[in-house]
Amino acid sequence: MIKKEEVYKIGLFNKPHGIHGELQFTFTDDIFDRVDCDYLICLLDGIFVPFFMEEYRFRSDSTALVKLEGVDTAERARMFTNVEVYFPVKHAEEAGEGELSWEFFVGFRMEDVHHGMLGEVVDVDTATVNTLFIVEREGEELLVPAQEEFIRGIDQQQKLITVELPEGLLNLDELEEEE
Repeated sequence: MIKKEEVYKIGLFNKPHGIHGELQFTFTDDIFDRVDCDYLICLLDGIFVPFFMEEYRFRSDSTALVKLEGVDTAERARMFTNVEVYFPVKHAEEAGEGELSWEFFVGFRMEDVHHGMLGEVVDVDTATVNTLFIVEREGEELLVPAQEEFIRGIDQQQKLITVELPEGLLNLDELEEEE
């Protein structure tokens, strides 16, 4: 059985395309094209299920058409509408750290060398020029710049990112005083 910590989300199957079972796939990470792994993992009814890809072709820099093995009709493909798509961490790690997307780090804990544990990375905002980690800390959301100059270490086994943030960036002292 595939566990949540063994995968990370790379996108979503939208709707069927055509009559031969192709699926429209909106992705946040093209790792499936850069790494030698011939399957994707879908979250179906709370269970991670691997599906082999017969073929895929890009439509844009964030969408592709994917043909899964055994999905040969529009009716079968409809079962995958709005299904989340994941990629195995072990294959992503083979790509080397320079190849990982920021979304790979969702689920990692983040600690600051001065302030200790900040919380868990729950999302990544890539909508602006400055990519931000969205870190959940005691019900609050912290926005932490995802900049290599602030990252002191990444422990993939422990799923931990160690950062050293500039003084005053997060105003953590104020947050702690309010409690």
